[in-house]
Amino acid sequence: MRLRHPDGQVVHLAYGTNVHPAEDLRGIVAQLDTYATPMRERLGTDVLGLGLWLGAGVAAELAADPALRRRLRRELDARGLEVVTLNGFPYREFHAPVVKRAVYLPDWADPARLRYTLDLARILVDLLPADAARGSISTLPLGWREPWDGRQVARVWRALDALAQGLAALEVLTGRTVRVAFEPEPGCVIENTLQATVHLSRVDRQWVGVCVDLAHLACAWEDPVAAVQRLARAGLPVVKIQVSAALEVTDPDGARDVVERYAEPKFLHQTRTAGCRHAFDDLDEALEARADGPWRVHYHVPLHAAPEPPLRSTTGVLRAGLGALVGGPVASCDHLEVETYTWNVLPPAQRPAGPQALADGMAAELAYARDTLQDLGLKTLERK
Repeated sequence: MRLRHPDGQVVHLAYGTNVHPAEDLRGIVAQLDTYATPMRERLGTDVLGLGLWLGAGVAAELAADPALRRRLRRELDARGLEVVTLNGFPYREFHAPVVKRAVYLPDWADPARLRYTLDLARILVDLLPADAARGSISTLPLGWREPWDGRQVARVWRALDALAQGLAALEVLTGRTVRVAFEPEPGCVIENTLQATVHLSRVDRQWVGVCVDLAHLACAWEDPVAAVQRLARAGLPVVKIQVSAALEVTDPDGARDVVERYAEPKFLHQTRTAGCRHAFDDLDEALEARADGPWRVHYHVPLHAAPEPPLRSTTGVLRAGLGALVGGPVASCDHLEVETYTWNVLPPAQRPAGPQALADGMAAELAYARDTLQDLGLKTLERK
């Protein structure tokens, strides 16, 4: 889905396909028919953007085989789908029964992470629409915060130098630009925008920047305007925005019965009290500690639907973040991805009852994001 900012810039809005489990090309194409095409039809748009997730195995296959890339491009075009951004955070098995901290492996000290990211870049240049200004890839914030020592830091800097060189060489070869965006997340080496300015201080900003995940920003209790200004002062470009909302609870003890329904075994749900005075690596730890509220929980909840009362979502931070990044006289970022990957681990009463209900819910999220952007003055475009 495309919108035009008042400054004339085209802004691309996509939904993140890491909500789906398939990790081979056949399964990915099947997902297009099950979810993406029905979503495009429900939204009444002639083109739907995908924030495509490709696991490491299928990414290596596609990067090595131009014919496979052409096939994937044909499958996308035939369904009115376009890709300007890839989600390169999960490496593989993102829908294993238990993911938790495994999602941060391999980290950027491991050469496998660099290979995977450059594979994604090679794929993306062949998927980009001809009129797209550039492509983007979001990635993890270097790694989980521990263990993290000087040897890892040295390897990371070598990897980031090699990443910039690889992206520059790809542009020379193909004429297309791809940038990589590091995504701050609670509990990681880069947890917030301040840490981003420290740990990414030496990157080549032509190729590397930040992915602002608005749920993560909320969980770090960052003010969206101040966070955007901090990145701008540091000269770190916002390459991509994850349009997401976290879970918030004012009185965790009084709402304990409801909060416990969100404690589940698959994904990590880092929890922070106001001002990050207390930090817990998972929701069950916060529940055990009985820390005073309010809490914000790294649990991506549907944008358009309120969580079970008395819980709330951080859509206020989402709207303020979009206002700071996209709502000004000049758009700071043109790649946006709705990334609610947790639909199938929501409390049972809120889970979609089958593929059609999931497609309906994700389409409603995209409509919410589109309407929010229109409220900021952007106009919906159709591709002709």
